[in-house]
Amino acid sequence: MTTVGSITRQIAALELSAKQNTTANKTRPTHQKQGSGNVSKLLTKFAAPNPPTSKSIKPQASNSSISRLPTAGGQVGGKSTKAPTPLSREATQPAIDIGKYDGGLEIDEENRGKRVYGEAAEDLALDSSVIEHQPTREWHLSDFDIGRPLGKGKFGRVYMVRTKCEPKYILALKTLYKSEIVESRVEKQTRREIEIQQNLRHPHILRLYGYFHDEKRIFLMIEFAGKGELYKQLSKYGCFTEKRSSRYIDQMADALEYLHSKHVIHRDIKPENLLLGINGDLKIGDFGWSVHAPGNRRTTMCGTLDYLPPEMIEGKEHSKEVDLWALGVLTYEFLVGSAPFEERSHNETYKRIMRVDLRIPSRVSPEAADLIVKLLQHEPHHRLPLSEVRKHPWILKYRSRSSNSQPQN
Repeated sequence: MTTVGSITRQIAALELSAKQNTTANKTRPTHQKQGSGNVSKLLTKFAAPNPPTSKSIKPQASNSSISRLPTAGGQVGGKSTKAPTPLSREATQPAIDIGKYDGGLEIDEENRGKRVYGEAAEDLALDSSVIEHQPTREWHLSDFDIGRPLGKGKFGRVYMVRTKCEPKYILALKTLYKSEIVESRVEKQTRREIEIQQNLRHPHILRLYGYFHDEKRIFLMIEFAGKGELYKQLSKYGCFTEKRSSRYIDQMADALEYLHSKHVIHRDIKPENLLLGINGDLKIGDFGWSVHAPGNRRTTMCGTLDYLPPEMIEGKEHSKEVDLWALGVLTYEFLVGSAPFEERSHNETYKRIMRVDLRIPSRVSPEAADLIVKLLQHEPHHRLPLSEVRKHPWILKYRSRSSNSQPQN
């Protein structure tokens, strides 16, 4: 039987980018995204570190890279491909059960989506093999064995897949239908989301390894989050223990600090956008409302109602401090099981947010309550900085010696 460790090593070893590229050319009723508007200039490049690679990978040739291996036989787009040469015995992973494919891609192909043309077609012709910064090899749907469905999104499905070329890596493959993106008028938002996430390298941010497209669809090759959606865990238990909540908030603060150092504001932190890796570590998995803002000032109202900060409701400029407010709301929700300002009507929720009408139950420890209060400040510049969040007594109290250890309920 394949162990968790083998899957973890496999995912950690995955690096689909190459400097020299020979092929380059669920939601709850109150948790609805609010607002739309202008989008920022598309992000083209980050000074992000290179992803980690496993020491066990020993290519036979000095320039060998998984990103440069050809696909596993066959002919795609009129181009004949040869079977890849295995990197080594050490790099070859045992077979992993990816589950049974339900035929959903074929069903969708017949019943949804259509070709798009003009500027929209250009905006959505997304292919990571032709990007200037760290291009990947060229990918096609035929390069994967499709397994069990992992979920459905607004614009398509997500499947567990395995690459046919050696080593056979496990990924989540997400499909997006171009015509539905165009109908929702989110072409540039979708492109921005992909370009931001593809350039991020952090243990608590879900990796986007590459992407490609065909006439109707965009395919995203995403890190497989082995333990699924955090929201399902929160729904199962109602709320989390202080120990588990503290460790998750520590991981979130670490990831947000990294994002802000790259001038990325997330703007939609909530349990539904978080996943759990194979070891139970938290992963930010949705960048739909994220923005690359070197000037650190934005005006678009966006995100989720219960998590909106006062400055967004007031229509003022906002900066990275919106993520600090959201972290405070998230801390409260982890511990209590509901958002702190949630009411039956939107207007009542807005009013409570504007007043910072915060009511912390007595069962929440004084240390946790102190952190919540310091994050949920009306004035953005009064909110506790992320560097101080990670030094807060409630965080230090439960911090594990190993950053990869799984929070226990």
